Amino acid sequence: MPRTVDETFAFFSSPANLEALTPGWLRFRIVSAPAQLEAGSRLRYRLRLFGVPIRWLTEITAWHPPRAFTDLQLAGPYPLWEHSHRFTAVEGGTEVYDVVRYRVPGGALAPLVNRLFVARWLDEIFDYRRDRLAELLGS
Repeated sequence: MPRTVDETFAFFSSPANLEALTPGWLRFRIVSAPAQLEAGSRLRYRLRLFGVPIRWLTEITAWHPPRAFTDLQLAGPYPLWEHSHRFTAVEGGTEVYDVVRYRVPGGALAPLVNRLFVARWLDEIFDYRRDRLAELLGS
């Protein structure tokens, strides 16, 4: 992003911006969240997959402004969902780097479910996020 690390981190620190970074087909809505994130902050939101409503609770488990933070799903559809965000100063701006560690439910079928659905959804979601970040922070 052609913004400073501080500007980029500030954008990600506002839960209000999370909806703008999520594709419409997920019908993502924040139910409750603090105005600004910090260690221990909890966010409740809902979304839909194939028309099925999903409730999600996440907590900020690591907070290192303006370089990184991590959120962990406490309640939701995955046995494990941990999303780390890193922000690195580069020439001309900031590189935004996401790492998602997750485990798909479904026992023996989990690898198939991941390959057919979850991995594809993640690709689509992060492609959308990259494009929206360019629109929102690109100038």
